[in-house]
Amino acid sequence: MLDYKKLFSIRLAACIKDAAGGAGVPAEEIFGDISTPPDDKMGDYAYPCFKLARVLRKAPPVIAADLCARFNALPDKHFSGAEAAAGYMNVRLERHGFIADTLNHILQKNNAFGQSETGKEKTVCIDYSSVNIAKQFHMGHLTNTALGGSLYKIFKFLGYNVVGINHLGDYGTQFGNMIAAYRRWGSEKELKKRGVSALQDWYVRFHAEEENDPSLKEEGRACFRAIEEKDPVALDVFGLFKRITLDEAAGVYNDLNVAFDSWNGESFYTDKIPAVVEELKEKNLLTLSEGAQVIDLETEKLPPALILRSDGAGLYLTRDLAAAEYRAKTYNFDKCLYIVAYQQNLHFKQLFAVLERMGKPWAANCIHVAHGMVSMADGAMSTRRGKVILLKDVLKQAVEKTREIIESKNPDLPDKGAVAKQVGTGAVIYGALSSARIKDTVFDYDKALNFDGETGPYVMYTHARCKSVLLRSSQENAFAQMTNDKGQMTNEDSCQLSVLNTGEASRLDDNEAFFLTKLLYKFPETVASAARDCEPSYITRLITDAAQAFNKFYFEHKILADNAEERSARLKLTAATANVLKTGLGLLLMDAPEQM
Repeated sequence: MLDYKKLFSIRLAACIKDAAGGAGVPAEEIFGDISTPPDDKMGDYAYPCFKLARVLRKAPPVIAADLCARFNALPDKHFSGAEAAAGYMNVRLERHGFIADTLNHILQKNNAFGQSETGKEKTVCIDYSSVNIAKQFHMGHLTNTALGGSLYKIFKFLGYNVVGINHLGDYGTQFGNMIAAYRRWGSEKELKKRGVSALQDWYVRFHAEEENDPSLKEEGRACFRAIEEKDPVALDVFGLFKRITLDEAAGVYNDLNVAFDSWNGESFYTDKIPAVVEELKEKNLLTLSEGAQVIDLETEKLPPALILRSDGAGLYLTRDLAAAEYRAKTYNFDKCLYIVAYQQNLHFKQLFAVLERMGKPWAANCIHVAHGMVSMADGAMSTRRGKVILLKDVLKQAVEKTREIIESKNPDLPDKGAVAKQVGTGAVIYGALSSARIKDTVFDYDKALNFDGETGPYVMYTHARCKSVLLRSSQENAFAQMTNDKGQMTNEDSCQLSVLNTGEASRLDDNEAFFLTKLLYKFPETVASAARDCEPSYITRLITDAAQAFNKFYFEHKILADNAEERSARLKLTAATANVLKTGLGLLLMDAPEQM
């Protein structure tokens, strides 16, 4: 597929050089300044001529007019012309060639459209989800898990070797509290029957009674010391907590189409802390502060980084230092992404600053991908007080509500249960990935499940509409072939199987088809940008826009037209749209039902 922006920059560089009498501006520099006009009526690409005032010693409007005249003087099969407007040079694509080139490329590449070898022989580690053992998988984990899972697929799509890491929260005094609560009020029978819900109830009760019974706190500390000292009884109990937690989480991960390559949690790195501390000592980075070992980060304008408490115990930051070192040695990563809410901004600034102080050459490749939080309409959630909304319950309710909608709109739909699960789950995921990742969002069932708004179900329904049109055409052609006296393929079939030619492209000479094709053309660039900025919402926005553009095209033009050439061209645009929507949904962890 041609890079029209690059073609424009090369052509314009020649025009500028000609206008300047030899001097000019490199095409690469021009490429970076080219933008898209705010209104499609103005053109398809725009170049600001203000920077050229010094080179050409003329006013920008005069420069724009002169460059347009030079551009238009030489015919170009890729562009239909240029116009000057307020110091800008606006250029229009030659529609027929652009449409034919774009659609043929999409249809030829099929599911590989948008893929690249950008990440060949490069490794990206992605630390995401990071569920806490013995705690419920609630809505607060949705953005983190969906964002990391989507980035995993995006980087994989671009050729990277990707390592998905679930950095489990499986270390700390809270697990001593859990064991103490379990011994006081729990039983293995109830634990196996109710799972993490039982653990959560005991955890809430522990903190409620702790306020009036100080001995509970010491009991919890004693239980945690038993874990640290590898007491077999304590480890068996905690191992049971861990298995039950991960078994329940596995169901949610499966629903979200998320997987991991490593489950090494905080406890995995505890025996690697001494080596990190020793290195810090050797490099004279540690100082004593009120009995604790810290690193002064005043130069970085950050608070001191606490490495060891006064009792010699390591902290979360210490374990993260050990984890970073382990990942660098094990995976030799080119990037290590930490998908963690913005509340931890300070922690990661300190972590990366310490790694820089340690002289780690890969420290600059560690990136905190901060994100906002998702909540329900009734506000924030607290695990300690038991005010949580389980993600599995939200997914279940979304699926049930979707099933009700399907029953009312399309009761004869085959596999209604499977489709309801795909659409309902997709609606929840879309809600987490539809906005810029840094934003806090509030999940609303009615809004998320709307089949007519900017939602996951809307994009999925548009994909199903595309497939329905293609299926109907296929069925009609099969019937036409069966009734053909000679038993040969009909003209309509042969048109659909061939590449889009210039004659067919001319049949798509309407604004709706051209605008839709331009959106499809942007898909590879959008995927690359989503990886660069760690923003899956770029893809969400594009496929939503493409779905809206297709539906406008669908309502304005009869796709199964009587004219064979017109019909074939519109079907190919429909097939290309279905392809991009399906691929985009997949990169966002969502399925693309063929019927809805």
